[in-house]
Amino acid sequence: LLLHLDRWLLVGSASLQSLPELEIGTSVLPTPSVLIAFESNFIVTKIRSLGALLCLGQAIAAKQAALFGVKGQAVDLIGGLGFPRHQVITLGRFRQVSRMSDAEPTATSAAPCEELKDKLKVDGEAAAPAETPVEPPHPTGLTLDERFALARSVAEECINDDELRLLLAKKPIPVAYDGFEPSGRMHIAQGVMKAINVNKLTKAGCHFKFWVADWFAQLNNKMGGDLKKIQTVGKYMVEVWKAVGMDLSKVEFLSSSEEINKRPDEYWTLVMDIARKNNLKRIVRCSQIMGRSETEELSAAQIFYPCMQCADIFFLKADICQLGMDQRKVNMLAREYCDDIKRKLKPIILSHRMMPGLLEGQEKMSKSDPNSAIFMEDTEAEVNTKIKKAYCPPKVTAGNPCIEYVKYIVLPWFGHFEVRRPADNGGDRRYATAEELVADYEEGGLHPGDLKAGLSRHLNEILQPVRDHFENNAEAKDLLKKVKSYKITK
Repeated sequence: LLLHLDRWLLVGSASLQSLPELEIGTSVLPTPSVLIAFESNFIVTKIRSLGALLCLGQAIAAKQAALFGVKGQAVDLIGGLGFPRHQVITLGRFRQVSRMSDAEPTATSAAPCEELKDKLKVDGEAAAPAETPVEPPHPTGLTLDERFALARSVAEECINDDELRLLLAKKPIPVAYDGFEPSGRMHIAQGVMKAINVNKLTKAGCHFKFWVADWFAQLNNKMGGDLKKIQTVGKYMVEVWKAVGMDLSKVEFLSSSEEINKRPDEYWTLVMDIARKNNLKRIVRCSQIMGRSETEELSAAQIFYPCMQCADIFFLKADICQLGMDQRKVNMLAREYCDDIKRKLKPIILSHRMMPGLLEGQEKMSKSDPNSAIFMEDTEAEVNTKIKKAYCPPKVTAGNPCIEYVKYIVLPWFGHFEVRRPADNGGDRRYATAEELVADYEEGGLHPGDLKAGLSRHLNEILQPVRDHFENNAEAKDLLKKVKSYKITK
């Protein structure tokens, strides 16, 4: 039996299961872990064999130390050593170097016990003082704090932060998901903001699943309920994300109609169980996810829709739901369903901000109103005209769509926002943070005209690769032509 005590690990009751196993022979103990205390120095290991416990028992007796904790069932073995029932959280140092043979030991020899005593320093000087715990490396090369900050930055609201951090700590590659109805041309919030968010999550180590919700668009009467048109729009949207710079190396696009038909028994069983466990009033409260109000007359298909969207989360095995704030109610329905079925691990909700329309009083962009949004393949002239007409009151940032565009699109994309103006009008100015921008605008240091000019220039720079793609790629060009010819239906 060889132990090296040259690395400190921070060990909690939840992480004991992930430590390397230590065993001699095949006499396996019924308890998975023990904690050994030598004065102020702690050693944490897993003990899987009777032989190992015998050696440790002799080493402990030699030092007159107390064996005082296990995780699991209480047992009483060897020399009256007691194992009280409680969880252990402490700082310990441990490394397994090798395992002995699986052959059944006939007796526990003194040699390994003496060697163990020597390794544990029971007859010599005390072990060295603790070092700072070393966080195991993640494939991304980022620390846990960095990965958490990246993932958290995509959301206006997170339910909840502690669960998100624990997920990132425990699961090397969590699954994040978003679903979208292919319902017409893509506006800049769906195109650029989603690309920013997906890139952040994949950089943080997530695998991202896009649920191309063609059946859902049909249920919601998008494209007049024509499934072929809906699927064409879905292909167009994927082309947009490719062109704008979404990192697709850790992204997969899954068609709801295809995937559900592959595993119908699993999917529809889930949907039926969710429907059975909720009353009609609770489901109607989710109608906002379809762009409908609770007072609106809904079709039977639209009543069924929330149950299906809730089932998607479990069907896709998603750990993180990364959708807009308008989808919050159905994501909460999924967490409530976890309570109903006694499931401890609930999906984490990262809800991003909803971008307002460009005109006064428009709380969100609308595909049916071309003046309310910038679309991903708008020409430079169209972008300039729409921004010029946008609502942008002087010294007012609340409800100002131009300020919102800079805060949530331009700054995350470029890392700064630059205004160009003559020296007699204040000269050029670069803003590195949203706080700088808001303060200067509210004080009157930035004029709406200069804000709009800078915004148009930055947006056109972001969108130019998309324009080029749909102009130069024959397949993409044909898709855009078809999508533009379709009538948008609500």
